[in-house]
Amino acid sequence: MSATDAMLSRFQSELEERQTFANGLVEAAESAGRDLTSAEMDLFKRARDRMQEIASQMEPLRDGARISIESRQRTQELMGMYATARDPQGSSNVEYRSAGAYVADLYLSHMGDVDAVRRQELFNRAAAHQTTADNPGLIPVSVVQPIVNFIQVSRPLTNTLGPTDLGSGAWEYATVTQHTSVAKQAGEKTELASRKMTVTKTPLGADTFGGYVNVSKQNINRSSPAILDMIIADLASQYAIETEEETADVLWAAATAGPIIPTGPATGAAVASAIWGAAGQVFAATKGQGQTVVAVSPDMLGLIGPIFPPINPTNAYSSGFSLPMGQNEQGNIAGLTVIMSAGLDTGQILVYSTAAAKTFEYVYGNMQVVEPSVWGVQVGYAGDFDAVVLEPAGIVKVTKTP
Repeated sequence: MSATDAMLSRFQSELEERQTFANGLVEAAESAGRDLTSAEMDLFKRARDRMQEIASQMEPLRDGARISIESRQRTQELMGMYATARDPQGSSNVEYRSAGAYVADLYLSHMGDVDAVRRQELFNRAAAHQTTADNPGLIPVSVVQPIVNFIQVSRPLTNTLGPTDLGSGAWEYATVTQHTSVAKQAGEKTELASRKMTVTKTPLGADTFGGYVNVSKQNINRSSPAILDMIIADLASQYAIETEEETADVLWAAATAGPIIPTGPATGAAVASAIWGAAGQVFAATKGQGQTVVAVSPDMLGLIGPIFPPINPTNAYSSGFSLPMGQNEQGNIAGLTVIMSAGLDTGQILVYSTAAAKTFEYVYGNMQVVEPSVWGVQVGYAGDFDAVVLEPAGIVKVTKTP
């Protein structure tokens, strides 16, 4: 493979890698039903700009490769024409019509026939076989796309609750601690009920989640696909994983104990009864505000999924689940949206109202600092995040006894 072919191959691989990365950003946002965040948009623009730069470099290289191929083909055609002109009988390529013709020529060559001797020499000439094992130094190593990466960046729990942008400055959220009062009038001209509304404010103690990596300039320059963008994307993914786990831990710690699915094999009736019971507790605590959601850990899909098959009989508890392709919404039980989150620990099921908790976030995104002393680039990714429970009774645990 020529240097031009190797470069075109590298450019093509990087184009595919950048396109896959950009598609992944859009797919993650679309699956969560949201727009791209500022950090994701920054990563998308970086990928787009690099793709445009690669395309501008590939065009002249492709033209040069095309001209080279056409010239080589023309040269081979001319060589074949000259060879035919020099040897119109085709004596340089000996083919026998049958085994008898070969034996006859073998006999004639032993008898001293000059033409038979020449034909036998050409036919039996041994060719040296060249394989890739003979020239490993000329075979470039290509990284097969796409890169294997088992990272799920969606945040189903966090996304159902917001997140609300923190912005800058100090942070507080307001809570109504006393409502006004309305009551039945005792009689005409008697005084109506009266009570003032009180609203308190509670400070937010948002924590910063982040990480960084120091990458050598040599690694950035020599890697294909480009390692720097992959590291930034991976840091963003890890940030999503950690903040989703933070949301799950906060909700589970504050949740109220709820129905218990009895010991033994779970039945559709038992699971549906537990979910309905928990939903009733949530409705009572939040007065029907917000959307009621059922969140399950990955292992609990094995409990809920098979009980609600996607066959949709007239007496079913739900329209049925299909095997999920990732986190986020899995289906519904009697109108209650079911999500699966890897942030929940094994055996956890939560029924909650989106009005019972909130998430707050400010994403700084990525930051890069060049370090000439070690000839590297230090890149980090961070954001401020907080999950707050407003009404613990609006978050209910459903447990399954062994």
